[in-house]
Amino acid sequence: MDAGFRQIKEEQGEKGSLTSSYLEERTNKSGVLSCIFSLNEEVGALARVLRLFEEKDINLTHIESRPSRKNKEEYEFFVSVDPASSKDLDEIVDGLRTQIRVPWFPNDIRDLDRFANQILSYGSELDSDHPGFTDPVYRTRRKEFADIAYNYRHGQPIPHVEYTAEEKATWGMVFRELKTLYPTHACREHNRVFPLLEKYCGYREDNIPQLEDISSYLQSCTGFALRPVAGLLSSRDFLAGLAFRVFHSTQYIRHSSKPMYTPEPDICHELLGHVPLFADPSFAQFSQEIGLASLGAPDEFIEKLATVYWFTVEFGLCKQGNDIKAYGAGLLSSFGELQYCLSEKPNIQPFEPEKTCLQKYPITKFQPVYFVAESFENAKEKVRKFATTIPRPFSVRYNAYTQRIEVLDNTQQLRNLADSISGEMSILCNALQKME
Repeated sequence: MDAGFRQIKEEQGEKGSLTSSYLEERTNKSGVLSCIFSLNEEVGALARVLRLFEEKDINLTHIESRPSRKNKEEYEFFVSVDPASSKDLDEIVDGLRTQIRVPWFPNDIRDLDRFANQILSYGSELDSDHPGFTDPVYRTRRKEFADIAYNYRHGQPIPHVEYTAEEKATWGMVFRELKTLYPTHACREHNRVFPLLEKYCGYREDNIPQLEDISSYLQSCTGFALRPVAGLLSSRDFLAGLAFRVFHSTQYIRHSSKPMYTPEPDICHELLGHVPLFADPSFAQFSQEIGLASLGAPDEFIEKLATVYWFTVEFGLCKQGNDIKAYGAGLLSSFGELQYCLSEKPNIQPFEPEKTCLQKYPITKFQPVYFVAESFENAKEKVRKFATTIPRPFSVRYNAYTQRIEVLDNTQQLRNLADSISGEMSILCNALQKME
């Protein structure tokens, strides 16, 4: 099975965020770091936080407190740290995040740099049953790709990769076999975009396209961008990237000994399965809706959203006329499963997020159950409705102009949103009048 996303339930302490309880870090020109955080009125809460600084011999040069303006049951604290004693400050910040127990999420697209390297495996770290486990050349090559991603930062061009003849041959075999199935098995959106990728992005049997070229093309279509990743991210971090229309993509390719199989996402999976649909506006919006729903969500809902993602973006089917077609990347990049999913063997059910999110699934073999969406638009509305059931004291909105997440938890933010909607409605009414 060719799966580009693995659901991982996070075990570590949660990170802080500017929500009802929060943690924010700031550094001034003198190098003095200040932390602003909130805690509830639980007895001993502040003492436990201050003990974190004491245990690491970090001096506080200033501390203030006040009742929270947003929650009467919480207090806000402002502390400044002596820069001469701040060598273990990262551990302190992680400890603070654990104390306030509120899921952190990125507010700015540059915040993706903060978790992009918190991966679950790196470079040459392959399982013993991996086709390339005993191949030292392949393992070294995998580390080269991982190092590129590890050193990448937002705003930089994605480094160009010179693929070897063996890697191109593996790509060519996968490309050739899958392309024979797309006209009859893939959804119309995938088949509409694929020739454009061949024309503008170097999709050919003898050429592995570059992530930078594809990312630029996607941005011109839907605003989606690719970002190289060194390994598997946690469910929370991976979904958070989608909220910014950023897809974390691998650059390495599967082992040549098994060209039609990979135990983890590779560039065949990313470029042949995911990329074409990220160029479609409806699908791009649908993917972003899942990402936005994940921001600040409790762990149990991250697990549910990850399952929804698995059965849609990875292994989804959709109705098109009287037919059912594949749109999931795990299907569109797997020659065997693409044929299997549209046969009479699997169990096909309608996509309902409330039910889909509870479905168990295998990772290393074909799916026994697939879910069929009426359309991307219909699926998007269902995911949006499902997101309203997530217990978080705020809503979020992505501002494409600033590339920031707006937390809608006060009247001023709602006024700003209303003004934006009013402006768009004015443009719509004016256009309708001219058409009449």
